[in-house]
Amino acid sequence: MILINLLPHREAARKRRRELFNLSLGASAVLGGLIAGAVFLWFQAAISVQQGTNVVLETEIKKLESQIKEIEGLEAEIAALRARQQAVEDLQSDRNLPVHLLTELVNQLPDGVYISKMTQVDQLVTLTGVAQSNERVSELLRNLASNTPWFSKPELVEIVAGSVALSARDQRRVANFTIRVRLMRASEAEKAAAAKVAEAASTVAVAASAPVAAASAGGKK
Repeated sequence: MILINLLPHREAARKRRRELFNLSLGASAVLGGLIAGAVFLWFQAAISVQQGTNVVLETEIKKLESQIKEIEGLEAEIAALRARQQAVEDLQSDRNLPVHLLTELVNQLPDGVYISKMTQVDQLVTLTGVAQSNERVSELLRNLASNTPWFSKPELVEIVAGSVALSARDQRRVANFTIRVRLMRASEAEKAAAAKVAEAASTVAVAASAPVAAASAGGKK
């Protein structure tokens, strides 16, 4: 006996496929929503953690800024105290400056040079005097520049030729000069003297090593 199926099996299969597709589509949408929700929650948690870290960092930065301001204030106070201390030391050392000034002038004045007037404003000293010749004035300038640490930057302001009457018949030509020089403080003079000693020691060491080098060069030949 032959059985013939007259039911619409193609439409039923097509319907089953459509239902399966709709089911898989819904499952994919649900799964995508779950993944998106999980990613969103993860990002929110990361943002919250970062915001908490930022708050902590801002708090620490404010603390450090306040500490830096305190340190700057302390440094300013230390600098002011050092300046006051230096001022007091300079005042104490300046008490003896007139003594050093007169002593060094006596030591550095060459023969034939006479000081007629001397004025001092702070550390700037102006010397007015008479010399037997221009060469004596040049010698005085060299002495003030090189032979003493108590003077620096001697400057010839002017030099004028003149004459001095020793008697009714004897007149000598002289040079009237004005020199400006800076008087060093005790601390500055000590530094200048130490630098001069170091330079002299270096020069002696170089001079002592030159014969040894020449001898060794001669031995090699």
